[in-house]
Amino acid sequence: MRFFSIKTFCKMASAAKKPKLSTLASVNTEETTTDLNSFMQKIQAKREETAESILHYKFNRKRLRIISQEQTVSDNCEGIVYWMSRDSRVQDNWAFLFAQKLALKNEVPLHVCFCLISKYLDASVRQFHFLVKGLEKVAAECKKLNISFHLLEGSGAEALPQWVADHKIGAVVCDFNPLRVPLGWLEGCKKKLKKDVPLIQVDAHNIVPCWEASDKQEYSARTIRNKINSKLSEYLTDFPPLIKHPFTSKFEPEPIDWDEAIESREADKSVGPVNWARPGYDEAMKMLKSFIEKRLKIFSSKRNDPTQDACSNLSPWFHFGQISVQRVALCVQEYKTKHTECVNAFLEEAIVRRELADNFCFYCEHYDSIKGASNWAQKTLDDHRKDKRTHIYSLEQLSKAETHDELWNSAQLQLVKEGKMHGFLRMYWCKKILEWTSTPEDALRYSIYLNDHYSIDGRDPNGYVGQYGFIIHNHLISIN
Repeated sequence: MRFFSIKTFCKMASAAKKPKLSTLASVNTEETTTDLNSFMQKIQAKREETAESILHYKFNRKRLRIISQEQTVSDNCEGIVYWMSRDSRVQDNWAFLFAQKLALKNEVPLHVCFCLISKYLDASVRQFHFLVKGLEKVAAECKKLNISFHLLEGSGAEALPQWVADHKIGAVVCDFNPLRVPLGWLEGCKKKLKKDVPLIQVDAHNIVPCWEASDKQEYSARTIRNKINSKLSEYLTDFPPLIKHPFTSKFEPEPIDWDEAIESREADKSVGPVNWARPGYDEAMKMLKSFIEKRLKIFSSKRNDPTQDACSNLSPWFHFGQISVQRVALCVQEYKTKHTECVNAFLEEAIVRRELADNFCFYCEHYDSIKGASNWAQKTLDDHRKDKRTHIYSLEQLSKAETHDELWNSAQLQLVKEGKMHGFLRMYWCKKILEWTSTPEDALRYSIYLNDHYSIDGRDPNGYVGQYGFIIHNHLISIN
């Protein structure tokens, strides 16, 4: 990894006349429809070459875990539901595919339910807009495939069990999410579902399912890398297509007012949508295509330079599951002969580093607290609690970028305005928050709030591990 000094960072700040993402947005939206359609058609052809449907595909059952005691679908059920949450897409979605497999085998309709809560952690309307507008596209695609899409109000634990009972649903298939709140929804749903309804979780977010990659918390990329890479031949496979469902629902879904679904959220409406990233699978594919064609070739050498357009910029779509990381990896690795170092570097970040983040949040109860830090890291922070600080800033001052540091202010303003910050600059941003707050607890709390409130991909394992690592030095090895 290439490292830059603070002096170099300052030179970068003065050299960057305007954020590169604004130019990326124009490149993205100018993609011709013909070229994009051709790109997407080639991917669809690969799905169809893989199998006619999920019914004709040998599904790897290691991708799932059965949460309930019941494991069989009732003979007299009237449907299967996919409880969509973390992975908001139709194609290249192992959870959706497994739900269709159950529905096809039992010859019943297939439904999708998304349970929309009124507020979620520190999310603003920016994130709800990206989520809901993406779901609007999912619903339209589901309709074409004869699959009913339902938007339910409340958490899965609150809204789903009664809906399942009312419509005689035979099984619930759900996404995997390692974070505390979604795990709570899963547990609540399990308790409220009728005992004869199986609840099955599929990890459609990671390439190697989190529970298969490791059965314990890993302490660095070094310790998990071989575990993941040794299993890629089994899991980094192509997908079969999700097909038009042959069994039609007996009831129509309730009409959805998508704009009202956004407006009615209890979220900060002063933090609005951004222009450079638009929701939906089609927009994600545009960004992927532009990355492969324009930026992949410089990814290895330029990705850590905040003044260069070298990153994939796919994190918003990854976070909301609007594109599959596995699909992206399959597309990128086709260029391994041409851009070997760049492809290897990208796959390291997209697979190993991302899945390390899920591992940490899944196996560490205190992933957003100092309590989760290694003993040596906690000792280091304690040893420096009484260090004199030249500057102390409040959360409000940090949020408004009212510090004495122009580089830090620029990074914060980009986060506020564009919902994004370059990953390498984030290291500096986090470490300065630690320097400018009274305690490491405040530093971690402030950084998590700022990231979760403004970043499109906030409230994500990658975000928690990022703030955690840069402030607490997690996933580093003690030199003592």
